[in-house]
Amino acid sequence: MAQLIDLKTFTDKRGNLTVVEKVIPFTIKRIFYIYGVDESVRGGHRHKTTVQAAICLKGSCQIYNNDGKEENRFVLDQPNKCLLLQPTDWHTMDHFTEDAILMVLASEYFDAGDYIFEPYT
Repeated sequence: MAQLIDLKTFTDKRGNLTVVEKVIPFTIKRIFYIYGVDESVRGGHRHKTTVQAAICLKGSCQIYNNDGKEENRFVLDQPNKCLLLQPTDWHTMDHFTEDAILMVLASEYFDAGDYIFEPYT
């Protein structure tokens, strides 16, 4: 099941510094980011092996998640929130603000054969 974690953030008069260190439970093999999204829904899949960590660096978006047993909707609206998505987590991403930048860290390199598009029934 998807899990929301708080990333360690250091704040002082100069600003904020958020660290992604020792909290991602996999070796990062791929990083991609989504931005400039209109009112479209992104995602609509789960994976055979890939674990992902989603961080909305700017703006906000929502991630709907269904692991076949439980459904949840997560709001990512702070750059110190990280949503861990397991391979079994069928998910969509929507409600992007105009300025949203969603960065995703992935445990595997891109492989079209790793995607499962059919939602749970």
